[in-house]
Amino acid sequence: MNAPFSRNCNGVGRRDFLQLGLPALTGLGMMPLTQLQAKPGRSAGFQPGDNVNCILIWLDGGPSHYETFDPKPDAPKEIRGEFGTTPTSIPGVHFSEHVPKLAKMADKFSVVRSICHNDPNHGGGNHYLMTGRPTPVPVNCGARVTFHPSFGSVVSHHRGLRHGMPAYMSLPQQSRSGGPYFLGAEHSPFVISSDPNSSSFRVRDVVLPKEISEGRASTRRQLRQSLDRMKRYADKVMEDPTIDFDNFYAQGIDLIGSPKAQEAFDISSEDAELRDRYGRTSMGQRMLLARRLVEVGVSFVTVYYGGWDHHEKIFPKLKDNHLPQIDDGVSALIADLEDRGMLETTLVLLLGEFGRTPKINNRAGRDHWPNAMSVLMAGAGVPGGTIVGATDSKGYYASENVYSPEDFAATLYTKMGIDPHRMYSNHVGRPTQLVNGGRLIKELFM
Repeated sequence: MNAPFSRNCNGVGRRDFLQLGLPALTGLGMMPLTQLQAKPGRSAGFQPGDNVNCILIWLDGGPSHYETFDPKPDAPKEIRGEFGTTPTSIPGVHFSEHVPKLAKMADKFSVVRSICHNDPNHGGGNHYLMTGRPTPVPVNCGARVTFHPSFGSVVSHHRGLRHGMPAYMSLPQQSRSGGPYFLGAEHSPFVISSDPNSSSFRVRDVVLPKEISEGRASTRRQLRQSLDRMKRYADKVMEDPTIDFDNFYAQGIDLIGSPKAQEAFDISSEDAELRDRYGRTSMGQRMLLARRLVEVGVSFVTVYYGGWDHHEKIFPKLKDNHLPQIDDGVSALIADLEDRGMLETTLVLLLGEFGRTPKINNRAGRDHWPNAMSVLMAGAGVPGGTIVGATDSKGYYASENVYSPEDFAATLYTKMGIDPHRMYSNHVGRPTQLVNGGRLIKELFM
C-alpha cells in the first residue's frame, strides 16, 4: 500500500553522523558556469528554453543508493545487503534486482551516482535538493521552512499561468521546502491531495461550487466567498504576511474555467492498458496524472512519495512496496513521454534528500548518508545510457566526477531556460543569487 504521507524519523544529529567513525566529506570544487559548454552529441538537437517542463519525483526520506542504482555486489554482506543485481541495457552496468523494468530501459536515461553534500538531516537535505541552497541554520525532521525559493516556485515566477493552468503543481502534498519564500505565496504549488487511483477521484479546485454552477453567485463578493471555500495551499511559514489574495481568486477563476484543466484531470479517459503499465497504485496514477498536467501546459510538477526513511526492515519494505511502484511508474512515464514525442521537452527527475549508510544497522535498516546518492534524470536533452560519476568500491563516498546540489540546480535551471545566476531581491530587499556558484553537470549536455 502506498504511503505518501509517511513521516520521517526524529533525525540523526551531526554528532551521531560523526560517530560513524568515517572521515569528513571532502570539499566540493566550484567552476564558473561559463567554463562548461554543452557539447553536441546524441542530444545535439535539444535547445534549453521555456518550452521545457519538469516532473520531479521526490522520494521523501532518502532512498538507498545501494538498493536502487548503485549496488555493490562485491562488498561484504553487511554493506551490500540482501538484494542481488540485474544487468541493464548499458553494457557492464547493473542496478538492483528489484528495478528490472528501469534496468531494461537504462538506455533512455542517465543516472548520476556522484551528487553529494554534508547535511545528514531531513530538513536540511530536503531544502538543499529542493532549492539548490543549503539552509543557513540546522533544520531537522519536522520543520517546514523555506529559506530560498524552491525550483517549482522559481519556474512559476518566470512563466506564470499557461492555458489557465498554474505553472507549479504538487501531488499529493507539498514537500517541506517546496515553497516560494520571497517570491510570494502566489508561487506556492497548487496541491492535488486526492487520489487518482480512486474511482471517486475529483479535484475540488476545478469543480465549480454549487452556487456558482447554478448561477447564484451574482456579485463579485459572492463569487469571492465561494472561491474562498475552495482549498488552496499556501505555505504560511517564513512568508510575507501581506498577501494579495486577488492573485488566488484570479487563478481560481482561470482554473475552473479552463477546458484544458477539466480535460487534464479526467484520468479515467486514459486507456486502461496504459494505466495498468503505470501501476494501479496511488503513486503510479499520480505519475500518469503528472504527464497529463505537463501535456496541457503545467511547467513544473512534483510527485511526492513519502516513506523512504528506512532505518529498519529496509529489505522487505523496498521489495514488497516501494521499489515495484517506482519501477512500474517511472519506466512507464519515460516510455509514455517518448511515445508521445514529449521526452525532449520534459525533464524527469527521481531523487530524495540523500542516500543511506553503507553499513546495515542492528534493526536491519540503513541510516542517513549525504556522502553518496543516486539521481535518475531523463528527457530534455539528457543523453540515454549514461552513468555519471561513481562512488568508491563500497559505496561510502562519491569519488569520481563529484557534483553538488548547486550543480544539480544549475543544470535543472539551464535545461528549463532559466539563468541560474540571476539576481533577485529577497524579502528584506537584499540582492541574492538564484544559485550560489554551481556548474553544469556537463555529461548531461552531451
